[in-house]
Amino acid sequence: MDTFSTKSLALQAQKKVLSKMASKATVAVLLDDTSSQVLDELYRATKEFTRSRKEAQKVVKNLVKVVVKLGVLLRAGQLGSRELELLGRFRQRARGLALTALSFHQVAFTFDRRVLVAGLQECRDLLHQAAGPHLTAKSHGRINHVFSHVANCDFLAALYGPAEPYRSHLRGICEGLGRLLDEDSI
Repeated sequence: MDTFSTKSLALQAQKKVLSKMASKATVAVLLDDTSSQVLDELYRATKEFTRSRKEAQKVVKNLVKVVVKLGVLLRAGQLGSRELELLGRFRQRARGLALTALSFHQVAFTFDRRVLVAGLQECRDLLHQAAGPHLTAKSHGRINHVFSHVANCDFLAALYGPAEPYRSHLRGICEGLGRLLDEDSI
């Protein structure tokens, strides 16, 4: 049976083109200012932590590629009701995690990396389930790469520690998360 579909081909082309365009200039066009600022702070914190500009760029680029591909799938109506339900659960969990991250930043001595790691791992699993067969193994690898970095206990400990420049990066991330929460963007 011939399974050729122009709609499927067009969707694959969109995802491929957008994944190739995940540069800083493109991100500025596709994301609002607040999201861009949060990603910039994440990039700076990652660069400081890994001591690698290349690795920091890879983490943020992979994050942007996954978000853009999910956006294309949503806009094209490719996700079924179960997948949309999983994405809804992901959004709720991500929102709760953002509130927890803000709370840890605002209230001294409340940081618990295990809480953040568990929440981030749950978000990763929900994203894998929601994206399911719609993303390639390479895209699923990107999801794993991003979440393994942000859920790294040492990275979180450094980010929430008292030392600069991490405190400044965390402040910038949390200010942006606060605005995104207020705008109901998360």
